[in-house]
This record gives sequence, C-alpha cells and structure tokens, in this order.
Amino acid sequence: MYFDYSATTPVSDEVLDTFVQVCKKYPGNPNSLHRLGVESQRFLNQATEQIAKLLKVKPSEIIYTSGASESNNTVIKGVCFRYQNRGKHILTTPFEHSSVVEPLHYLEQFGFTVEYLPLLEDGTVDLEALENKMREDTILVTVASVSSELGILQPITEIAKIVKKYPKCFFHVDMTQNIGKVPFSLEQVDFMSMSAHKIYGLKGIGLLYKKEGIDIIPLIHGGKSTTKYRSGTPALPLIASLAKALRLSLEQQPQHDRIVEERNRQLQDGLKKIEGIVINSTNRSIPHIVNISVASVKPETLLHALEEKEIYVSTKSACTTNTRSDAVYALTKDENRALTTIRISLSHMTTEQEIETLLQVLKEEIERLRW
Repeated sequence: MYFDYSATTPVSDEVLDTFVQVCKKYPGNPNSLHRLGVESQRFLNQATEQIAKLLKVKPSEIIYTSGASESNNTVIKGVCFRYQNRGKHILTTPFEHSSVVEPLHYLEQFGFTVEYLPLLEDGTVDLEALENKMREDTILVTVASVSSELGILQPITEIAKIVKKYPKCFFHVDMTQNIGKVPFSLEQVDFMSMSAHKIYGLKGIGLLYKKEGIDIIPLIHGGKSTTKYRSGTPALPLIASLAKALRLSLEQQPQHDRIVEERNRQLQDGLKKIEGIVINSTNRSIPHIVNISVASVKPETLLHALEEKEIYVSTKSACTTNTRSDAVYALTKDENRALTTIRISLSHMTTEQEIETLLQVLKEEIERLRW
C-alpha cells in the first residue's frame, strides 16, 4: 500500500507506451541534419507546442531539464549571477524544497542575502511582511506554490502583485506539487519549475518555464539543444512522455481531485481518533498531503514498522536529509512535533480499504512502540 505519491508517482501505462514508441520510431538526434534528425526535430517541435498550449505559454518559453531540482538550480543561480548588479537580496519561505534551499545557501558565499518570510497561522506567507521586506535591491522571490511536506497552498496571485511593484525583481514559483492537483496560471510569474515523475510520468525529465524577454546565465554550457539556456542532446522520448503525462494529468484532474478529497476526509477522520497523533497540515493544505506528528515515537521506527506490513509512507520530503522537519517547526514552533513527523500522501489510486488498513496498523504500531 503506497502512501508516498508526493515523493514520486508510478508511471502510467499510456506515458510509458509513448516513451517506448518514440524510442523506436525516432532514433535520430534532433540536432542532426540528416532525415532521421529532421524527423526527430519535427516531432520534438510538436511535443513542445503541445506542452506550451497546455501551460498557456509560448514554445520558446520552455526549457527542458532533468527535473525540478535542475530547474530550481537553473533559475536561482541563473537569475542571481546574471542580475547581481541590481542587488543581492533574495526572499523565500521556510517551506522550500532542498533544491531551492541549497542553491540559496550556495549563493550566500558570493555575498547574496537570503531572508525567510514570516508565515501566518495557516502556513501561508504573511503578505504584509512581504510588502515590508521587499527592497530596491531584491532581485528574486522564490516560493513553492504547494509545500512538499505540509501541502500548504500559497496565495501566488497575491504574492505576484506585490513582487510586480518592483520591476527589477523576478518571481519564481516551484509548482512541482501543484500541477495536476490544483488549477494554476503562469500569467503573473516569471519562472516555474516542475517534474514529470510527480504526475505519473517518467523520472529524469522536467521543465523550467522562463518568461520571454528574461535572460539568465545557463547552468549547463556546451552543445546545441532546444534552447541556449540548457545544453545537451534533447531527450526526445522523455519530452514526448512529459507532454503525454501533462495532458493526462490536466484532463483528469477534476475527477481525480474528487477521489482524493474523499480519501482525505476518511483519513483525517480516522487519524483524529488515534491517541498520540497530531495533524500538522492546515486548512490551506491540499488534500493530497497529510502531515502528522506522533508523540514519543521516532518517525524512522514507525516508518519501518509500517514497511514490514508493506505500507509505505515518508518521514519528510524525500530529498531532505535533516532529522528535524524545518517546515513543521516553522509552522508549529514545536521541536517535538518537528522531530516526529510522518507525511502521508494520497492519489486517485488510493482506495478506501487502503486507508482503513493504514489507520488500523497505525493505531496498533503506535500503541506497541510507545511502550
């Protein structure tokens, strides 16, 4: 029983079939001048046009990457090194993925200043504080639209309105946990990151949306590609599979969301009846992610106890290495809760019976492990 969909989703049969078929049908490098290369290039352009249409952007605004981690690194380093003459002040939140946090730490070595925005009780950014912290030398605001650990949905439109008052500042949104789950618009953002493997696509492909007219310094140099901002042979089968995964996820989102909302209600109703569990997710959390703390039980111990019953959850974001959940601590200011977090993430594939089994095993294992 899988409850770690926010870490990665199983690839859909349709997406995998697209990948296999393109591998076989288009063997040529899209950069090659011979017929096979030209055919691959033509198909690549079609896939890019489809993705652009789904995102409601221009094909020229899409940069293919290996995933959201590369996309985040590309925009953060690319913007800051390109525009450091404007200033070195960056604003972000305590909820960001490690692929945002670590590049920001790296930039501090070069004299950049990183400030973390205060949060309201529900976990959303304090917009008044954002107004007060914006400066003439602020060059980047980077915010995840949905936090990977708590599932908290940020008011991206309201944040964008504040950032746009400062024309020298860019707004980057990590939508890795957003797309396919919550309606979105890229109209008011300058950059957006995403990964295919969060929407039932293949690992190793993602994209960075970069608004037309903005220049950045590339993370990877050398070799012709689909754009000057990311060198390397275009991964045509992966790109085609991304187009398929994105189309399916957006088409099926309303139906899938209804199922997840039902499973979330069932899960939260059951969790509230188990002694020792505190729910950290707030009323601003999307139904796909439920974060809990379990008093007096080490999360790793509970995780492996569930694993023995073939139930798979996560302690934090899969890419986080810290013992303490900084995200939960930022929200709750409670050290014990931050040290004992479990993330349960749901999907339209999650069944009622799986939820009932999880609740029963959780209750039994918590009672056993607390003695």
